[in-house]
Amino acid sequence: MMFTLLLKRHLRLYFRDRASVFFSLLGVIIIMLLYILFLGNMLEGAAEEFASDNARFIMDSWIMAGVIAVASITTAMGAFGIAVNDKEKHILKDFQVSPIKRTTLLTSYIVATAIIGFVMSVLVLVFAEIYIVMYGGEWLSFSALLKTIGLIALAVISSTSLVFFIITMIKTQNAFGTASSLMGTLIGFLTGIYIPIGQLPSSIQTVIKIFPLSHAVVLMRQVMMGEALSVDAMPDQFVSFMGLRFTAGGSFMEPWIHIVVLVAATIIFFVASLFVLNRKDQAVI
Repeated sequence: MMFTLLLKRHLRLYFRDRASVFFSLLGVIIIMLLYILFLGNMLEGAAEEFASDNARFIMDSWIMAGVIAVASITTAMGAFGIAVNDKEKHILKDFQVSPIKRTTLLTSYIVATAIIGFVMSVLVLVFAEIYIVMYGGEWLSFSALLKTIGLIALAVISSTSLVFFIITMIKTQNAFGTASSLMGTLIGFLTGIYIPIGQLPSSIQTVIKIFPLSHAVVLMRQVMMGEALSVDAMPDQFVSFMGLRFTAGGSFMEPWIHIVVLVAATIIFFVASLFVLNRKDQAVI
């Protein structure tokens, strides 16, 4: 009962604060505006050689897959802002002297963040699909839609774990605002959205491949772009250059490897977060 009340409180605080909702989607909005205003025509040319009729559909799906994945981490960052605000305003101390268990309170923040991340990412998916169809693409098939929603859930869980780890080391709203701005600025590069991974130096490519969320982007691209043209039918050079598949040891990674990376990252960051909290001798953020 207490967990449900806390969960409702966190959700209500997030969605009631329109500025927080807007800024948690600001990174997504910036990426979409850059694509619409500058990158769209340039990237479309990359697919015209082998898919002239579906080139726009392919590249719209490419960018929107990235946008959806990015929403999972930017909205998670915004949702965890509630915990940071509670800590800075000493509301956590009020909770701690109440009968609420610390584990219940901590879990409520994490679950609320995951719910917010999932809902907002699905909302971005809806707008992404509308945009794709407006420019001559097609709606996702039912099977592709289910796969995409499943990947959103996986991306949200992984992003929540990563942001949870970041939040354990933040004490004030100023520090949180700086971290959010930094994340919003870098996320497009860390996921290979602003610039195709093939245009980047090998060292930067390695950083992108290490960053967990980029693996969710790869999987979403394979599903969404596959609606326009099977990834297997695309030239290997294009597939590698645009980051539809990551290479390791001279060969393409299998989809299950990306899933393992996301699951492993979720576990690692969650355990690391608990370790940091235990060292601080506290069970709440």
